[in-house]
Amino acid sequence: MTAWLSVLVPLLVMFFALGMERVESKLRESTVRPEELEELLERPRPDEVRALFRQGTGRALELFRLRSRGQRGKRGVRRSKAA
Repeated sequence: MTAWLSVLVPLLVMFFALGMERVESKLRESTVRPEELEELLERPRPDEVRALFRQGTGRALELFRLRSRGQRGKRGVRRSKAA
């Protein structure tokens, strides 16, 4: 019985550590840059504020990123038309 425990416990600890590493890597990828959050809070739109209070920071940042990409895309189009 002791032999089984001495083999089983280290294996369980190893699998737990590997699982936690996967969780940590997913959390690391989904972190929010402080500059991005600061910009959202400086110039919010009503739909972003609504999403922030109802659904949390994730959805509000998603709307903000969509708005930011849209503005960059429009700027690029304007430059190409003017040129």
